[in-house]
Amino acid sequence: MEKKGGFMEWLDKRLAINALWRVLMSEYYLPKNINWLWSSGVLTILVFVILVVSGIFVLMYYKPDAKLAFDSVNKTIMMDVAYGWVFRHTHAVAASIMFLVLFVHMGRGIYYGSYKAPREVLWVTGFILFVLMAATAFTGYLLPWGQMSYWAAQTITTLFSKIPFIGPDLVIWIRGNYIVEDATLTRFFALHVTLLPALILVFTAVHLYALRIVGSNNEDGIPMTKEEKKEKGIPFWPVFMSKEYFVMSLFLLFFFYLVFFNYNFAMDPINFQPADYLQTPPHIYPEWYFLAFYEVLRGFFFSQNLGLIAFVLSMFIPLFLPWLDRSPYPYVSGKHRPMFKVLWWIFVADFIALTVLGKLPPTGLFAWMGFVTSIIYFIFFLALPIISAIEKKKAVSGGGQ
Repeated sequence: MEKKGGFMEWLDKRLAINALWRVLMSEYYLPKNINWLWSSGVLTILVFVILVVSGIFVLMYYKPDAKLAFDSVNKTIMMDVAYGWVFRHTHAVAASIMFLVLFVHMGRGIYYGSYKAPREVLWVTGFILFVLMAATAFTGYLLPWGQMSYWAAQTITTLFSKIPFIGPDLVIWIRGNYIVEDATLTRFFALHVTLLPALILVFTAVHLYALRIVGSNNEDGIPMTKEEKKEKGIPFWPVFMSKEYFVMSLFLLFFFYLVFFNYNFAMDPINFQPADYLQTPPHIYPEWYFLAFYEVLRGFFFSQNLGLIAFVLSMFIPLFLPWLDRSPYPYVSGKHRPMFKVLWWIFVADFIALTVLGKLPPTGLFAWMGFVTSIIYFIFFLALPIISAIEKKKAVSGGGQ
């Protein structure tokens, strides 16, 4: 006869809850030599949850119809529904803050060499999540059906026409029409609320699984065995999570300050005008988190085709970091790589410059500045194989630390 026990014991016998808890939480150890930047991963999950919850409330009143979408957002949700403005502000601010957290998370991974072996799969799945989040943001930006979101969608979808052979037909297929219209809005709505979030959940699970297999990196890039992690590391639960809760608390204070007092940065004033396909805005630009890549597209102003190629490369070249940077241990973390460190901070300054230039008119001096900063962006990645070769020679000759 089966011994009687509580519900958790009954569930554990059927789903191995305790074993799963040990693998994912209590017996998953992290190195001690990590800093607050390692909390950016859990912040992405927190912001994604905020996006989903606020999105569900907004979805209850949103109308995915070209004739009704603008009023459903700017009148019904913002004015008629009690506290509807809170959920819209929360969703808009969370969309922007998500990319701030993602850039910090990816930047930390690049600086400390978290893409190096054996973490290639971890990096690739993380990059796929970035692309999926970018696609989710792009499709969601059209949904308010404002003037800037309409023309941003019109401009970006036009880029697909440059693809050889299938380009023009592909643009019509994406839009469902010759211009951005009601069919486009419906398609983007379906992608934004169903397929893309589902894919994000799937790849998040794979990403976390890969993290549990290879373990977290550390500031020095020192590889640690499972035995060393148990002896020298800290358990994810409850020790590390207690620090995560502190970081999340500070983050939420900052986040809701933006939601209630400084939300304008996430809402372009031009987007409070209804979409008008007969009136083009004087200057079209995407949201701030796409501006750097958009400036690369415009930076090659003397050739549209070259600009499009550069734009695609700028988005996807970080995916190949594990194969561009092959420096061996101890040249893993940027802390111990003088040449890489200098190049890294130049890259960060260049990315900020590209973001600023992306919102300025691409004329005169600004156009040439965009070209130069676009070239510097690619120099960072193209220089990595050269730095790797130099550091390999140092490692072989015993010059490493």
